[in-house]
Amino acid sequence: MRLRTRNRIEIQCEGACPLVALLRPRSGAQQWVVAERYGIEPWVPATEYVDAFGNLCQRFTLPAGESVLDVQHEVEVASQIEVDRRALQVPPAQLPDETLQYMLQSRYCPSDKMCERAEEIVQGCTPGYPQAERIAEWVRENIEYSYGVSEASTCALDTLDQGAGVCRDFAHVGIALSRSLMMPARIVVGYLHELDPMDMHAWYEVYLGGRWYAFDATQPEPRGGRVVVAYGRDAADVAFLSNYGPLEITDMEVSVTEV
Repeated sequence: MRLRTRNRIEIQCEGACPLVALLRPRSGAQQWVVAERYGIEPWVPATEYVDAFGNLCQRFTLPAGESVLDVQHEVEVASQIEVDRRALQVPPAQLPDETLQYMLQSRYCPSDKMCERAEEIVQGCTPGYPQAERIAEWVRENIEYSYGVSEASTCALDTLDQGAGVCRDFAHVGIALSRSLMMPARIVVGYLHELDPMDMHAWYEVYLGGRWYAFDATQPEPRGGRVVVAYGRDAADVAFLSNYGPLEITDMEVSVTEV
């Protein structure tokens, strides 16, 4: 299916503000960017680089006053995410080098402190996809989707204690539990067709059977129609705007429509 995404962000700066944006999806095996428009008003010089996770990062300095980022894309994506309940866990000694960073505990995913909880959750499940699927089910069944509960510093352990959070919190819990069982897991941010309410979205992927599989504990069943913008160890790696000076987002409008 082909999706058209648009993200229009109004920004107010007290003074000139350097920032890095992660707003461009990248073509690859799971998606293909057909067309794009990246508007910055007022226009300022910009450069781009690829970070350690393969994300396209745009770097520029916004002037004092009001600016608008208007980013639009058309992307071919799968209408259904792949599910393979026979996919086995890959032994750590056989994992590709690039997946090892997704086995470590990170700022929002203290997986080293969640082994006992994870083992309880997956008891009786075959190592591999069945365990990963059970973790996603458990998060969906036991964490309430609620705004205003979490904040910028909330980690997976906090979310377990509070029993509520938003999409990034759901992802952090799923990632940390998966890593504690020696399954590489990474956060994904992007867009989901027919998400309600519409916004940028976060889910996660687990490396099983030689490839990455998507899991989204906020959804009742596996859903396709996803445009990936960035990957990382947790939310600290995938902020759509990283500013290095005072900045306020005064308005943000996200839309995703099927072409």
